[in-house]
Formats: sequence, structure tokens, C-alpha cells
Amino acid sequence: MNWENMALRELSSLEKYLGLKKPNKYSTQGDKKVPVLQNNQGPPLVGLITIACHLVKEAKRSNLLGESAEGRAVVQQWLEYRVTRLDGCTKEDSKTILKELNIHLQDNVYLAGNHFTLADTLMYYGIHPLIVDLTVQEKEQYLNVARWFDHIQHIPSLRHHLPPVVVLRNTIYTSRHH
Repeated sequence: MNWENMALRELSSLEKYLGLKKPNKYSTQGDKKVPVLQNNQGPPLVGLITIACHLVKEAKRSNLLGESAEGRAVVQQWLEYRVTRLDGCTKEDSKTILKELNIHLQDNVYLAGNHFTLADTLMYYGIHPLIVDLTVQEKEQYLNVARWFDHIQHIPSLRHHLPPVVVLRNTIYTSRHH
């Protein structure tokens, strides 16, 4: 998986979702191809999370970073989880990550509680390749993740660079829309 291109595509999709009109210029640095944003107001911003938080503030959508001090800390915690645990994880790690997320999402609509945040956006972007590779049976082992993922992928204009994924069979969640 090409993490370099992935991070840059995620930032581009995030810009579109936030409604930022002028696309930013990005580059990467180092062996891990960490994204860098050339910032007119000062030194370059380095790292997916740093840049993503900057974009959210630039779009005046600070609510996506959490509603309270505690909420902001929880969002930051999930953003850290994304870059330290998910990025570059092995197949074995991915199963552990899916289990941890499944347990957490048992009692939560979104990663940081009852409100959609930047953590949901970046975790969705990061976990997409794992979900694509799961069989239907495997997806059924992670029902809470599947429910959350399906909900997030249907948020208007969030999924720019990613194809939709059929997450659940209709026998699990029957829909009245047939």
C-alpha cells in the first residue's frame, strides 16, 4: 500500500469535504513520506494530523475537533491512534485494531462519542483498505465497525477518493427502501 499517496489523497478529500475552495500545495519528506503543507503564514506544517487539524480550523469547523476540552482530548487520542497504530499496520495488527474499534463502537455512535469529528473522517480514510479486504463473514465479526463505517461512508461529500464498500448483507439490517 502506498502510504504517501494515501495521506495526500486524504488531505485533498478532506479539503473538498470542508468546502475549502483553494487546494493547498503538499509535498512529502523523509523515508515515511510524511505530508508537508507549505504555509504562507509561517513555517511548513508537517504530518497528517497537524495538517488536517489546520484545515479544519481554516474552514472554521472547529466543532470537528471536539465540543469541549474533554471532547478535544478524545478526538486527539483517536487521531494519534490512527497514525501510530493503523498506518503501516500488518495483517495481524489490523485484526487487533478492528477488534478494539468494534468494542469501542459497541456503546458509541462515533469514535469520540455522539458527535461526528475529524477522528471519524481520518479513521474512515485509514481503515477503508482493511474493510475492502474483508470477506462478508469477517465483516460480520466486526458488526459495530461495519455499522459505523457504513454510516460514515454515506456522509455527503466525505468519500471523494474512495469507492463505496458493501458492508453488510441485508439479512442483518433490513431496509425499508427495497
